[in-house]
Amino acid sequence: MITGGARHLGYDGACVLAGAGADLVITSRTKSSAEETASKLRQTYGVDVLSLELDQSSHGGVQAAVELAQAWKGRLDILLNNAGGGSGKSVAFLFDRDPRDIDSMINVNLTGVIYCCREVGRIMQRQGRGKIINIASIAALLGRDRRMYEKHKMMGQPVDYAAAKAGVLGLTRDLAALLAPSGVYVNAISPGGFARGDLPESFIDDFADGTALGRMGRDGIDLKGAILFLASPASDYVVGHNLVVDGGFEMWH
Repeated sequence: MITGGARHLGYDGACVLAGAGADLVITSRTKSSAEETASKLRQTYGVDVLSLELDQSSHGGVQAAVELAQAWKGRLDILLNNAGGGSGKSVAFLFDRDPRDIDSMINVNLTGVIYCCREVGRIMQRQGRGKIINIASIAALLGRDRRMYEKHKMMGQPVDYAAAKAGVLGLTRDLAALLAPSGVYVNAISPGGFARGDLPESFIDDFADGTALGRMGRDGIDLKGAILFLASPASDYVVGHNLVVDGGFEMWH
């Protein structure tokens, strides 16, 4: 089950797991987006894919989606907890930020992740096996130099986003301690910056200059190995770990 699996890093996870032969449950905030991605995955990889609409800030919505996902094949082996997001179109600066946007950020990026872990985790505990991979962020590991965003007239990263992702890391560690004795592995991945078409080239150059490898992450390439590792038996002695995939950005700061 891949939350937010219709695009970006969630779609990368869907591709690498489908390529390894996994049948998939793909969720998105809209059913049409989830089904469009599901159709593409079926055609490309020849696996079964169930598409579901999910707003993970709603516990009832998470509960219903997980019940459908579990009933589909009779089990859930992997959860890639990817759904979330940054500042969107709202003001990022804390002192000007609408408290409703703060609430929404925490609900989607932290509370929703807890809901998914709760509902899938109870199934995996009964099964006696499972892998949960929570997508966090290097935002949880360092203070952001906002001069780079100001220079390029970008909104930047809200403080509450960093707070939510730090919460995901705390959740990962303690949930791992809870579930490991039942044969359920819980780990996290903290991606760095990934270059997409919505970023100014000048910002990409500056960000890359602050990264040990001299570049931003590449969609479709750089996160796939980490996801496959934590989802597979290759990581069967790894639990409660945060795998940083950032090209050395956090190391240099």
